Amino acid sequence: MKYTLMSFALLAGALGYAKAQTELPLYPNGQIPNSLPCTLTEGVRDIGQGNLFTYNTTQPAITAYLPAQPAQTHAAVIILPGGGYAGVSVTAEGSKVAAAFNQLGIAAFVVKYRMPSSQSMADKRTGALQDAQQALSIVRKNAVHWKIDPDKVGVAGFSAGGHLAAILSTRYRDHYIHTTDSTGNLRPDFTILVYPVISMDDSVTHAGSKSNLLGKNPSADDVKMFSANVQADPQTPPALLIHSGDDTVVDPENSILYYQALRKHGVSAQLIIYPKGGHGYGLDNPTTPDRWMDRCRDWMLSRKLL
Repeated sequence: MKYTLMSFALLAGALGYAKAQTELPLYPNGQIPNSLPCTLTEGVRDIGQGNLFTYNTTQPAITAYLPAQPAQTHAAVIILPGGGYAGVSVTAEGSKVAAAFNQLGIAAFVVKYRMPSSQSMADKRTGALQDAQQALSIVRKNAVHWKIDPDKVGVAGFSAGGHLAAILSTRYRDHYIHTTDSTGNLRPDFTILVYPVISMDDSVTHAGSKSNLLGKNPSADDVKMFSANVQADPQTPPALLIHSGDDTVVDPENSILYYQALRKHGVSAQLIIYPKGGHGYGLDNPTTPDRWMDRCRDWMLSRKLL
């Protein structure tokens, strides 16, 4: 599979390294791996306060949000919004988060990834992971054009998007796309997880995300392969984890399990659990004046990403 570098170079020039956005297909040649002909039609609905939620996505896309400091080389964050593997919260956990990273001088890329579906995929377990790997590959290949440091490209994920980000960070040796660059490096350099689904174990998982991704009766091997805490090893990227203790949608035990797994393997990790906040608040936990993005800035400063 060949990818069109020029398309992304043209996008970079068109954006002028300002706070502008253009959505582009993840697979410029139109050859989407693991896809089947289907009649699904992408839809968008407002889930409140102007926040949009897309569903039935079969044509994955990436949107670049670039900070307005063209003289600098930036770190970059690939954002994977949540939605229970039923859709993508593209505004509250996508474009708004990208704008916040831009304010820190970080390039951000929001991914509208495919939803697991046997109608549109030969293997619904791997479609979203393919899209996440493709997004990482695209950003690194176009690092010069977007003024990005290719060694400072991380991933941020929310809820089920946090699961996808964690799986991208732990199963990066399993290439589900064809890479054409010299290294084929599909490992993020850092990971930011906000109220993430981590484990597929019934005792802690989010049942809807698990069922949508793996089906109603997944094998023990699938449960293991898609539990990021089980897949972590000493080469897993460092991580910042944000959760709320009263989250009744995704048990905070998910973040705790991932933190413990990274600690076991000697991987640097920071875990912040707010007493309250629930689930799905995006940038601003309404129960506290403390902003997790400020803690994220401090963490990135400590890791020399800013």
